[in-house]
Amino acid sequence: MIILNIKNLSLAFNGKNILNNLNLEIMDGKVFAVVGPNGAGKSTLASTIMVLEGYRNYQGEIFFKKKSLKKLGIYERAKLGMTLGWQEPARYEGLKVSQFLTASSKDKDKNTIVKSMNIAGIDYLTYYSRAVDKSLSGGERKKIELASIVAMQPGLVILDEPDSGIDVASLKNIFGAIKYLRKKGSTIFLITHSLEVLKQAEYAYLMCNGSIIDEGSVEEIKKYFKGKCMPCPHKNIPDISDTKEEVLL
Repeated sequence: MIILNIKNLSLAFNGKNILNNLNLEIMDGKVFAVVGPNGAGKSTLASTIMVLEGYRNYQGEIFFKKKSLKKLGIYERAKLGMTLGWQEPARYEGLKVSQFLTASSKDKDKNTIVKSMNIAGIDYLTYYSRAVDKSLSGGERKKIELASIVAMQPGLVILDEPDSGIDVASLKNIFGAIKYLRKKGSTIFLITHSLEVLKQAEYAYLMCNGSIIDEGSVEEIKKYFKGKCMPCPHKNIPDISDTKEEVLL
């Protein structure tokens, strides 16, 4: 079954097209990936799927479990079972790790929280009572966010550059979490330019200048990383950032 179906998705900022008539399908219970160079629009795609602030004015359609999301905001989409792991996780001043994880947990059980922390590579005794604030590094916040997703077990998990700010040793925890979530029935959608992250997927799309230009098995798409380029219908090479904030600078 197709869990996420994107049809003719387009988005522009200041007259500059970031997403261009993009189409893709994500199958339920599988691990998919979108890869491409910096500026291809990968993070914009993730933000548009979840309609983060500033990404609502898109053209085209996004369907989740055959339901149109056109009129739904971020919280309504989250209630349907969609979640996004940010490339740069947010800070929550005054909120403890235990509170953050309990709020997102599927069953609120402490054993579930502890297990999710272990899967994400977080020491329970060290972090359970810590605050999710500026005292934590980006890598620490990323692992805490991953633990919250593991505890949540959503229907669709979008991970935007999951290895960003993470040391090599922690990659095993990320990949372990992906396998755990898939085993529990979650669909995983990886946004990445990393070959190691791509290898965790079962099927992949290649993105350039806001469009999908190729798709296939990971073995087929990973050829992009060897040549750094594939035949592309676009006349110009990417010259824009994945993020709206940098486009507007």
